[in-house]
Amino acid sequence: MKIYSLSILHCPPSSPSAVLATASDLSSFSFYQKGSVAEFLTFFSRTVSERTPQGQRQSVQENTYTAHVYNRGGAEQCAAVIITDQEYPVRPAFSLLTKVLEEFTAAVPQTAYASPETISFPSIATYVQKYQDPRQADTIMRVQQELDETKIVLHKTIESVLQRGEKLDNLVERSTALSAQSKMFYKTAKKQNSCCTIM
Repeated sequence: MKIYSLSILHCPPSSPSAVLATASDLSSFSFYQKGSVAEFLTFFSRTVSERTPQGQRQSVQENTYTAHVYNRGGAEQCAAVIITDQEYPVRPAFSLLTKVLEEFTAAVPQTAYASPETISFPSIATYVQKYQDPRQADTIMRVQQELDETKIVLHKTIESVLQRGEKLDNLVERSTALSAQSKMFYKTAKKQNSCCTIM
């Protein structure tokens, strides 16, 4: 699971989008590939954000990449795009997009959208690093992982109870045999005592 880029774009309905803030992690690519990959990621982000209707979310796959898009629209006309590999889960991706858009619109005034090169939003790079492991960033996934671990422990416990249960079955069989022997002893003792009755 890997995040390649996270971008916030200004997406007016009838004009081209503009990248307002972006961060990427291209460490898995060679030095010679990074420039081309960065251009592709920017192009991909702009294209999918322009083609996503306002107020909607969608995921678009291209080769080994998946772009998750949230075009919030509204007065700000902003969209957020996260480009990941295909293994990255959808829920943490969209929760990150919502969170980033909320923080960005609260921190950056709309008047700054006219000159994107002056916008400073450093927390976008922090989010790219933090959300590389979606289980740590998404509380629901973290709880699900803990539940899975608990389920494994419970299965182990149930298996050990079943093994112990098999041993208990052996004891029950032995106690049944023991009670039959006890009955025989009682009957034998009763017969012997009955022959010597004092009157």
